[in-house]
Amino acid sequence: MMDRNLALEVVRVTEASALASARFMGRGDEAGADRAAVESMRRAFNAIAVSATVVIGEGTPEQTSELYVGEQVGSGGTVTELALDALEGASICATGGPGALSIIAIADPDVFFRCPDTYMEKIAVGPDGRGVIDIDRSPTDNLKALADAKQVYVEDLTVVVLDRPRHQKLIREVRAAGARIKLLGAGDLSGALATTRPESGVDMLIGIGGGLQGTLAAAALRCAGGDMQVRPMPMTSDERDACYAAGITDLHRKYTLDELIHGEVMFAATGVTTGDFLEGVRFVRGGATTSSVVMRSKTRTVRYIRTTHRFDSKPTY
Repeated sequence: MMDRNLALEVVRVTEASALASARFMGRGDEAGADRAAVESMRRAFNAIAVSATVVIGEGTPEQTSELYVGEQVGSGGTVTELALDALEGASICATGGPGALSIIAIADPDVFFRCPDTYMEKIAVGPDGRGVIDIDRSPTDNLKALADAKQVYVEDLTVVVLDRPRHQKLIREVRAAGARIKLLGAGDLSGALATTRPESGVDMLIGIGGGLQGTLAAAALRCAGGDMQVRPMPMTSDERDACYAAGITDLHRKYTLDELIHGEVMFAATGVTTGDFLEGVRFVRGGATTSSVVMRSKTRTVRYIRTTHRFDSKPTY
């Protein structure tokens, strides 16, 4: 069983990767930003007393040399599994856009849904919408159900949707229902996380996005008391084959939050660039500030942490 303080240790890892990748903000070097985040996160794990296996990471061993699926990280200790994205939104960071994040979810073995690298249809809401959404219903019906649960008008709701051609019909329906839309250029994970924070003004995420990011979002929503449903949506024959290889034989099946995260989980994230969910890294004289969140599903504790880092004092990692 994981120690409750482990999440506070893991946030040091997301801080390290956020600080490293933030140096590349707006420099147009997507690969450099991602590489800096991955390398820094991997080094930071050397100071964490866990024996952790990466189950959702930066790719296969053939695709990456660090934080690949199956890699063992940590200095030894509690046996855990990790779902992570050292830099969610590398293109966002490279262009200076909003909402790039460094993210880790940690749990006991066999808690995370083993999602292949494919697309998913998703719907996500914060705690006020738990139990009222159903991906089998139309967006209009889900918006009405959420509005009733929050005791507001549909016109008061804001929906986050990735700005993609595949979402044109969805966008038209949401607008026709009366809700407001916030279009994201990239990074629907940050949109899903924003539903858990009332100050963000985001009420719902709908649309098709990355499946691995869906599992990470589910971990945060489980901790915060929100809700999520997904359905596999492979776009190519290779993605369909990946689903079948992962044991997903019914591509029309919907998965609930409890099926995506079937156990207790801890979640940590640090902002790289400022978005609806977290503020980004701010470099100041002699150091930097970071904004992070740490969540624990067992108690639904959500801690927001603002940290000042001094560069004249080297970290232990």
